[in-house]
Amino acid sequence: MQDLVSIITPVYNSAKYLKETMDSVKAQSYEHWEMLLVDDCSEDGSADIIKAYANQDDRIKYISLEINSGAAAARNRGLAESRGRYIAYLDADDIWLKDKLKKQIAFMKKNNAYFTCCDYDKIEDDGTLLKKVVHMPETITYNQLLRNTIIQTVGVIVDTKHVDVRLLNMPNVRRGQDSATWLKMLRNGVEFHGQNEVLALYRRVPQSLSSNKLNAIKRTWYLYRGVEKLGLAKSVFCIAGWAYNASKKRVYLNKSKTSYKQLNI
Repeated sequence: MQDLVSIITPVYNSAKYLKETMDSVKAQSYEHWEMLLVDDCSEDGSADIIKAYANQDDRIKYISLEINSGAAAARNRGLAESRGRYIAYLDADDIWLKDKLKKQIAFMKKNNAYFTCCDYDKIEDDGTLLKKVVHMPETITYNQLLRNTIIQTVGVIVDTKHVDVRLLNMPNVRRGQDSATWLKMLRNGVEFHGQNEVLALYRRVPQSLSSNKLNAIKRTWYLYRGVEKLGLAKSVFCIAGWAYNASKKRVYLNKSKTSYKQLNI
């Protein structure tokens, strides 16, 4: 019997992308999963799409929040209702390659890895491949991650048989809650393992919370000072490194005209 994977997806006005995201989960070669889609009061028909998929596949669960509460609250609600040994994250506009779960779970079992992220490529809003693969380090420490932006929800899987599930409860902030969670795990002694294989696609959405550079800086500064409680000098040092690493991720030297849909994924 395969171990159950619980896939947590916060949803807010994501109807434009939602079918592609859910189809990429339904196409997984690893079939023992549940997908918990937490609707944060969408107004664009996202709920109808989720319900239609849920009626066709009982592995898909529709969860509705009563008031708009943000991605952290949505993910925490999904976590509370999850049943799987493995917790995987997938935002409502991102894509998984078909062997993502199969290969990453196998990697985790082979290497006794309990907190992992795979490599991922980037796509534009319209699905155009940017050919800007983000390669994971073999491991990363708390202090190294403070100055980096490399771990992305689209690639993360955590084994709750070995990681206290309470560490996955995200702080209730509108921005940077995922980064704060990875830092919390590292700070509490959970070792990170990077898997150097592209298994996911991260979509650059123009209106996303992280797309505005000034907002990203403010979010990261609050993460250092308000969440991690770092001193002023260390915060300045860390944000300089963060800005350098973030700028490297935004340089696209080999933008492709190929849609990811043209690839055999």
